[in-house]
Amino acid sequence: MTARSKLVGAALIVVTVATGGGYLGWEAAHPEAGASLDLARAGSLVYVENDVVRQADGDQQVGVGPSCQRAHAAGGKLSCLRPAAIPGGFEVAVFDAELREQQVIQVWGTPSRTRVSSSGRWVAWTVFRSGDSYLADGGFSTTAGAYDLQTGAHHGSLEDFTSIVDGKRFELEDRNFWGITIAADDRTFYATMASGGRTWLMRGDLQEQRMESIRENVECPSLSPDGRRIAYKFRTGDRWRLHVLDLSTGTDVALTETEHVDDQPAWLDDTTVGYSRPVDGRPVLFAVPADGSGSPRELRPGTSPSVIARK
Repeated sequence: MTARSKLVGAALIVVTVATGGGYLGWEAAHPEAGASLDLARAGSLVYVENDVVRQADGDQQVGVGPSCQRAHAAGGKLSCLRPAAIPGGFEVAVFDAELREQQVIQVWGTPSRTRVSSSGRWVAWTVFRSGDSYLADGGFSTTAGAYDLQTGAHHGSLEDFTSIVDGKRFELEDRNFWGITIAADDRTFYATMASGGRTWLMRGDLQEQRMESIRENVECPSLSPDGRRIAYKFRTGDRWRLHVLDLSTGTDVALTETEHVDDQPAWLDDTTVGYSRPVDGRPVLFAVPADGSGSPRELRPGTSPSVIARK
């Protein structure tokens, strides 16, 4: 384990079990009164607009939830990346289906991404340690971790996992990880690892705490509901374009969204990828077919799209 891994894993991330109102002062600063999210409303869209979680069914807004900078809903759980009561701090708050705060995980970094596994068992996150863009070479550092709500297993940083690249152990201290996405078996996961100006798609095992590279230039992966494809952003120069990779065949297709997209995409269903990009200075949600056909479709203002899965 590197010195940096020890620092991140042992000193930077603390788990706090929260009940009721959570951190002292949070409820007063961020009231949850009137929250009306329905995490069982199949097919509805959960997203963040103006730092508030909202829910829409078609063109109609049907629910409002807690204050979050990033959020994700799945398996009857809501993960919320938000400022902490501690000045300058941030945390991951996990809410159950009744919107009761179930867990609070303190993270030292600016919110970037969060995901809940399809079963609702795992919550994962990415935070920036400095800087504000993946495109600023050498100007950022990211920490990605995951927490098992069933067992309490806490993986504060993927830097503590064994990393294998091209069959060899990879231990350079400039490693950064982001964009965790977890498979239906609640064990297999995918994430991006970067080092020395290169990026890899890593496939890992949460139990063995080990991961191995399977492809280069795959960032912010998102596993499809059937577990067979990865939606991701492909970097060319100073821009990213959304792609979908078939994990079994290696077939890769560029999606018809040709604008620069700096987001971890989300699967809205088996055939549609959702994402956010700026329009006239504000973040807007879009959907695009996952097979490279069709055209992007504007949904509504917001970020952090996720869809409540149909049973």
